Amino acid sequence: MTANPFSDSQYADAHRQLQDLRTLLDQAIVGQSELVTHLVTAVFAGGHVLIEGLPGLGKTHLAKAIAAALGLRWARVQCTPDLMPADVTGAEIYVTTAGGASSFEFRPGPVFAQLVLVDEINRATPRTQAALLEAMQERQVTNAGVSHRLPVPFCVLATQNPIELEGTYPLPEAQLDRFMFKLTVPFPTRESLRGMLDVSLDAEPSDTMQPIAGPDDVLRISELCRTLLLGERCKEAAVDLIVSTQPAVGGDPADARRHIRYGASPRALQSLVRAARVRALMAGRTHVDIDDLAAIALPVLRHRVLLRLESELDGLEVDSTLASIIDGWRLRL
Repeated sequence: MTANPFSDSQYADAHRQLQDLRTLLDQAIVGQSELVTHLVTAVFAGGHVLIEGLPGLGKTHLAKAIAAALGLRWARVQCTPDLMPADVTGAEIYVTTAGGASSFEFRPGPVFAQLVLVDEINRATPRTQAALLEAMQERQVTNAGVSHRLPVPFCVLATQNPIELEGTYPLPEAQLDRFMFKLTVPFPTRESLRGMLDVSLDAEPSDTMQPIAGPDDVLRISELCRTLLLGERCKEAAVDLIVSTQPAVGGDPADARRHIRYGASPRALQSLVRAARVRALMAGRTHVDIDDLAAIALPVLRHRVLLRLESELDGLEVDSTLASIIDGWRLRL
């Protein structure tokens, strides 16, 4: 067995940094504590996030705040039907030097930032979506036969509007699977709306936010999270949860077999475990618990499970089906 390169004090310091980060973001993003926790989890787990919510709920503000708090370079891509792949990934530009020599030079696109906000991703054409999602998966961009590595850490936060369907191109299931989480942004409570008035309305808090960590800290804590113990009980529980979403393989026949057309993939299992390790460290533990798996089960699964057409016509929703499956999974443990 390989010796653990991290000491107890390093785990404690990482836990404190995660807590400080959540506290800072909770002050900047009023009333979205759960959303903040999930996004911080994804960043340190090395995953990408699809965020669904109505306009004006602070999705862009949240991305800027996370980038500011972690000292990450960030970029925004506003998706439109005429957005080209090169507008996202970069392109070769013909340049001439002062001496008269000329050549093609690769100019990186916004995807070469460390945190990339892709606004209204479902408004981009499938060709542009594919270029972006390939970069997300491979973490590199190939142009003219030359591969260009993306920076580390690297995280994409993509948003989509749930109510506007005209002029949109829904993401295929295979591309949705590349997102670690799909998060929904709820409308703020009355208390949260009132609290927003106590925050400066003249400038966004992220504009004056001082970073409390840097890219090297993100990489160090991410590496530390991968060393957290995942016991046999949690391994079996994680596998059981994924199997429970399959329509024809075990699981809960009262729900999964009857309503689900396609279940979660093995990639979902990997995302579940990676995110659970970060949640364990947030809780101050050096081992993963069942509660860590349960806390991120819904955002990991909701975009990877497809319902049968007849169930959708009956008004059934993925979240309610998964909630029933997760409840049954917890009872079996």
